Amino acid sequence: MFALLFGLMYFMFIRPQAKRRKEAESMQKSLGAGDKVITIGGLYGTVVSTDDESITLEISPGVTARYARQAVGRVTEQVTVPTEHVVDSPVKEDK
Repeated sequence: MFALLFGLMYFMFIRPQAKRRKEAESMQKSLGAGDKVITIGGLYGTVVSTDDESITLEISPGVTARYARQAVGRVTEQVTVPTEHVVDSPVKEDK
């Protein structure tokens, strides 16, 4: 009976929390310059630069602040870096 109760608690509480933690870590690792974020304290900003442990946010034009990566609550707009399109030129044969 005790094992059944523990199993139920695992699937209702522990497993979903671990999934949310992994998703948050993935989001924080993928932050890059230009991403618009909201911190866990409710501050809106744009990522200017990142390093291993922190990010620098531009809060308003010319005003920046440094935060721990864990302070980012969510990304509101993620900038995607366009890939260069390489067009193959047709091969010209000499006749």
